[in-house]
Amino acid sequence: MLDSTFNQAKAEAFSMGLVEVFNKSAIALALSIGHRVGLFAAMAKQPDLTSQQIAERAGLNERYVREWLGTMVTGRVVNYFPETLTYQLPDEHAAFLTDEGEYNFASGMQFVPVLAKVEDNLVECFRNGGGVPYSEFPRFHEVMAAESSQTVVAALEPHILPLVPGLTEKLEAGIEVLDVGCGSGQAMITLAAKYPNSRFAGYDFSEEGIARARNEAAAKGLTNVRFEVRDAAAIGETAKYDLITSFDAIHDQANPAGMLTSIEQALKPDGVYLIQDITGSSYLEKNYDRPASPWLYTISYSHCMTVSLADGGAGLGAMWGEEKCVEMLHEAGFQKVDLHHLEHDFMNTYYIATK
Repeated sequence: MLDSTFNQAKAEAFSMGLVEVFNKSAIALALSIGHRVGLFAAMAKQPDLTSQQIAERAGLNERYVREWLGTMVTGRVVNYFPETLTYQLPDEHAAFLTDEGEYNFASGMQFVPVLAKVEDNLVECFRNGGGVPYSEFPRFHEVMAAESSQTVVAALEPHILPLVPGLTEKLEAGIEVLDVGCGSGQAMITLAAKYPNSRFAGYDFSEEGIARARNEAAAKGLTNVRFEVRDAAAIGETAKYDLITSFDAIHDQANPAGMLTSIEQALKPDGVYLIQDITGSSYLEKNYDRPASPWLYTISYSHCMTVSLADGGAGLGAMWGEEKCVEMLHEAGFQKVDLHHLEHDFMNTYYIATK
């Protein structure tokens, strides 16, 4: 409803909020750079250091490090002591900016510059439709692999596998497992090393991702895992797998409905389909107060949705929502779908689907 009364105080508060957006955006970029060049690792668990000492520890140029520290200090990330010209990263901050803690936000911030690189492409899509293909995101698989190592790989044993009663015992005895949309294959490589009696496979349409997965599996000497470039909507296998997984891989598919049907066909009658996907509702009004909703809608139109549309696909987007996911699973032939929210991962919902 249109409000014809202009509220000056409200306008000024909003404008100051936009200034804060500028600042937070700058901090996000600085966090990404700090992670990539090793600055947080160099400062963690260290006493007060000068910019020169920090630069030497990280093997970097002091002048750039000093200016970057200006962002970190004014952004309240790093402490500064003007009397000694020294800097210090609090342990409480390092816990969320290095790989030592539960989640490394600095690593996650890499998505910001990765997505920003396709802004010109997206402007054309806004004007003319279509999409931006995966080939325009050269670092996406690298950054996604880092994200997967935090939210999926590290959580497999303590949090994710226990969602399916008896699954660990079955993996130890030996079962057939497939990961659809495997990316760089980290989840299957981790499980293959842990459970040598089981056989693992990973399918993805990205040649780059599959090449990375194959190389890592070969480097680890694993013989019970294979990776193939294959269309998720045309797996072409019937009643073969005891367990099929998809980690953050459904909503950006060109043909997500075909993918789910293909998975249902490839699953044994008593098999389990385990899914991790973005937490959210299919209804916008229910996402107002969800953590990171603006970020998730942004990553949706700037990657998840657009890569699907670039392939002539459905363009579901990251915020397709739990309601739509359950609906599509039922349409694909799954009779029972259970939803789980895990304490370690507020960004994702976990689904257990059976026939």
